[in-house]
Parts: sequence; structure tokens; C-alpha cells
Amino acid sequence: MKKFRSYIVLSSVLITLFAIAANAQSSKRPLSGRALEQKVYKEIIKLPYYGVFDFINFRVNGSIVTLDGKVASLGTKSSAASVVKRIPGVTRVVNNIDNLPPSSFDNRIRRTAYREFANSGLYRYLYENRPDVRIIVENGRITLEGYVSNNGDRNRFNILANGLPGVFNVTNNLIVGRDSYRS
Repeated sequence: MKKFRSYIVLSSVLITLFAIAANAQSSKRPLSGRALEQKVYKEIIKLPYYGVFDFINFRVNGSIVTLDGKVASLGTKSSAASVVKRIPGVTRVVNNIDNLPPSSFDNRIRRTAYREFANSGLYRYLYENRPDVRIIVENGRITLEGYVSNNGDRNRFNILANGLPGVFNVTNNLIVGRDSYRS
């Protein structure tokens, strides 16, 4: 009976090890199509310094990923390219992300815009973890990127941004609807 029990335990251990090894091998398979796009999206939003003042967009063409956008956080541009390169199925990354120049004038506009939007009831779009709306400020010009639930919120962002002191121009690229990559 002891031999039989030992045999069962040893068999279950081996089966478990084989299952883990098979799972590890299957997770390394190259991704393609929609699965690759979703993986790129998930890796980008997990970047440690990717925040509400950064915007990264991407395109997948076969196994080539092109990154675009503007980031205020130092190191985010290179971090984005390096995490995307490690995704199975990506053979090349074209990194067209622009680093926004450091500017105390732009930083003041960023803080003021964030505070104004949050205090006006639009805070739900600005969660730091995965914000729906991104506030890009470059040389006194604001570009709003992302998704809102309705046209009223889209217009309210635009009106509030245009009323901020020191802002020269506002480009409202907000889309009414839901980001298709979000789960």
C-alpha cells in the first residue's frame, strides 16, 4: 500500500511539472493580430511612469510595432520601446515617441488643468492608474487625448481647457465611446 501511495504522489508531481512546462512553452508563442495589439496595449499601460500627462499610441503591422505620441515623464519613451520589444511576435519597434521639453510654464498649466478638470466633476476620467483622458501640454498648447462617455463631457473638457490662464491653443481629440482594448 505504501508503494502504491508513493507511486500516486510521484505521478501527480510529474504530471504537475509537465503541465507547468507546457504552459510556460505555450506562453512564449509569438502573438499576432488582435492578440498582439492587446498585449502591446497592456504592456504600455503598465509602464511605471506612464501617467495622465503622457500619451502613447501604437500601430501593429504584422510583426512591426510603431509607437507614436508625446511623453512628459523621463524614461517613458525608452521604457515603452523596450517592453514592446520583449513581446513574443514583435520583430521590430519603430519608436516615434517625442519627449516633451521640460518647462516650468508647461508644468504649471498641467497642474492647473488637472486640478480644474478634477474639481469640475471630470475626475473619473483622470485616475492615475489608467486614465481615460490624457492631458498633453507643449509650449502652452493643450492636446486632450482619450475617451469620454458622452459629448457633454467632451465639450466640458474643451471649454475648461480653453479657459485656463496661459493656454494658447486647445486641440480636443477626445473620442466619445470606449477604448476597445480595455477589459
